[in-house]
Amino acid sequence: MNQPNQQKPKPMPKYWLTVFILLIMLAIYQIPLPYYYSQPGDALALDQFIEVEGMEEQEGDFYLTTIQQQRANPFLYVWSQFSDYRTLTHEDALLQEGETDEDYQHRQTMLMTSSQEASKLSAYEAAGLEVDMEPLGILVTQVVEGMDGANYLENGDYIRAIDEVEIETLEQLHAQLEGKEEGDEVQLTIERDGERFDEIVQMEPFPGEMATDGQVGLGIQYPVADREVSFDPSVDIDAGAIGGPSAGLMFSLEIYDQVTEQDLTGDLNIAGTGSIDEGGNVGRIGGVSQKVVAADQAGIDIFFTPADEDEEGSNYLEAAEAAENIDTAMEIVPVETLQEAIDYLNEHRGS
Repeated sequence: MNQPNQQKPKPMPKYWLTVFILLIMLAIYQIPLPYYYSQPGDALALDQFIEVEGMEEQEGDFYLTTIQQQRANPFLYVWSQFSDYRTLTHEDALLQEGETDEDYQHRQTMLMTSSQEASKLSAYEAAGLEVDMEPLGILVTQVVEGMDGANYLENGDYIRAIDEVEIETLEQLHAQLEGKEEGDEVQLTIERDGERFDEIVQMEPFPGEMATDGQVGLGIQYPVADREVSFDPSVDIDAGAIGGPSAGLMFSLEIYDQVTEQDLTGDLNIAGTGSIDEGGNVGRIGGVSQKVVAADQAGIDIFFTPADEDEEGSNYLEAAEAAENIDTAMEIVPVETLQEAIDYLNEHRGS
C-alpha cells in the first residue's frame, strides 16, 4: 500500500530569524541596571555657546569638555570592560535619596543654570566690571507630591516672604524654617505671574527615602535663590542640553577673555574642567580622566583641572595619571581659582 507523501516542515525564513534575534537584543538593551555608564565625550569651542556684546574674535579658543552618560544596560555593562575610560558608577553614588533618573537630570540642569550665573559674576569681578543685582526671592523648581506645599505651590512660583519676613537667600529661607516641627503652620507670600498672595502651609515630614532624621519641610526640592542680574556689556550663555556644574571655570575664562582687551589664548587651544563659585573659586567635579581623553583627541594644548592633589580622589592626580597613560603632550595645569588660571595664561603667553 502506498504511503501518503509526508511534507517536511518548511524551515523558518532567514529574515524571520534575523528579526527574532534583533527583538531579543532590543529587549536585553532595554533592561536597566543600577549603574550609570559614561565615556569620553567632546571638546567644544566655547565661542559657540557664549556671546558678549561687542566681543572681538580671538586667535585661540577655550573649550569645555564633556562626558557621555546614560543609564547602563547589559550591553553597556559588557562594553565598559574593554576600556579604562568607559566607566560604571553605581546609582547610589549619583542619585540622592528618593531621586529618580528624571529628578537627577533636572538637578543637573539646575546646576548648569547656577554655574552659568556664577561664571558670569566671577569673570566680571575679575575684569573689574560692575554688575547690578535685584533679588527675586526663592524660586520653586520642583514640589514634592503628597506634601502640603504641593497644594499651594507650582513650579515657577517665587516665595517672597515667610511669616511676613522677606526672604531673598537660601540661608534666610532655612533660618526662617529652623526649629519648625511637624504640624506647624507658616504663612508664605507667593508671587505667581506678577501677582502676590498669601497661603498657609503646614510643615510635614518628607516622604519615603527623602526623609532624613524626621526632617520636615514645605515640600520643595531644589529651591533656587533667584535674582535679576544685569551685565554691562551684556553676556549670554546657551549650553543646550549640557548639564552639571563642571563647565564653570571654562565659562568664566571665555567670558573674561571676551570682556577684556587682552587675548588670553594666543594661538593655543585651552580646555579644562571644574566648577566655579561667585568668588572665582574652582571646585571638584567628576569624570576628569574621561575629559582629559576628550581634550587630547581634540588637540588641546593646555588642560586646567581643580588643584586638589592633597585630597582623596583628587581631580588633579586623576587627570595627571590619565595624561600619562595616554601619553599626551597636553599640559595638565592645576588651579584653585579663576585668577590663578588667568595669571598662568598671561605668564605663559609672555614667556
